[in-house]
Formats: sequence, C-alpha cells, structure tokens
Amino acid sequence: MTDSTTAPRDEAFDPEVLSSAEVYRGAVWGIREDHVRYGDGEIVRQYIAHSGAAAVVAMDEDGRVLLIQQYRHPIRQRDWELPAGLLDVAGEDPMDAARRELAEEADLVASAWEPLISTYTTPGSNSEIVHIYLATGLSPADAAFARTDEEADIRLAWVPLSEAADGVLAGRLRNGILAAGVLAAERRLSPTGRQGRGA
Repeated sequence: MTDSTTAPRDEAFDPEVLSSAEVYRGAVWGIREDHVRYGDGEIVRQYIAHSGAAAVVAMDEDGRVLLIQQYRHPIRQRDWELPAGLLDVAGEDPMDAARRELAEEADLVASAWEPLISTYTTPGSNSEIVHIYLATGLSPADAAFARTDEEADIRLAWVPLSEAADGVLAGRLRNGILAAGVLAAERRLSPTGRQGRGA
C-alpha cells in the first residue's frame, strides 16, 4: 500500500532476464522477446526496442504553439503533433535532436531552450521515452529542408496555447506527445504553474 503522504514516483525495478532475443527486425525498429523471472514464476514479453525521441513545444512571442499535421498510417489519420523525431544519431543529445527536428519539420530555429517533460509513450509495448523541450525566440532557419514521404505534405498551424490545451481536453487533438507537451507547457507558463512545480 502506498503511503498517502508521499508523492508517487516511478521506481527502477530489474528482475532477472533469463533470455532476450530480437525476433523481428524492421526498417526502423526491432521487436524483442524476453523471458523474465518474475515472483515465483516466469513471464514472456514481446516489445518494440525503441531508440527514444525528442519533441518541441515551439512558442512564438504571441503565446502560440506550433502544431504540425501529417499522415500516420497505423491510425489511418492525419493527426496534429509537435515537431518530433527519433534519437537515431549515435551519441546525439536529445536537445540537439529537438533542434534538428524543429529545423527539419518547420524550417525554424530557436534561441532559448529548456527541458519541459519526459514521458514513456506506451510502456506496456515499447521502450520509447520522449524528451519534450520548450523552445522560444523563434526565427527562420537558414535553409528549407527537403521533405519526402509523409513529411512532404506536412501542414503547419500556429495555435494559442490555451486553445491547443482545450483541444486536447475536448478530444479533438489526441496525439499523446502533443497532449503531454501542450498541457505541461500551459502549466509551466501559468503564474501558479511556475510557483507550484515540485521536484
């Protein structure tokens, strides 16, 4: 039973992995199968071994957040998202990846960056962690990035942060990374949010 006087916090737990093997290798991700000693027995789990990602809540001087829309085949929708991308460059810092993605997906650079929130997207089925950053002081990048495939017809929209948060809570914007980033940014930038954040 959890002590109600202590704030909940995720904790590391490392049961013995009896065996681990990649059972499928795709173009981007692989699927692993682990046999794990758990309690008095053994469990078998398959999951996507994910490199992680970085995303950006890019805010302009008018308090608007940049949203991008692109086609996502697994859900058969063009959903609204934050600029984001994989941590697929060896040794790259997540904030550097966020800078790269903002330039590649929106042709923008930012003069000020700060960590906003990190979140596991679907811990029951993959190991992806997304590091979301708040970027301000925006200006055009030196050159436009050549986009292909789903990124070739990306749409951009500048939306007041409060309206984006309303869209999340109303169910109009259902991308999980967007939801986490927008709600965290609204909390961070509100007068009570800055004072009320705890460790």
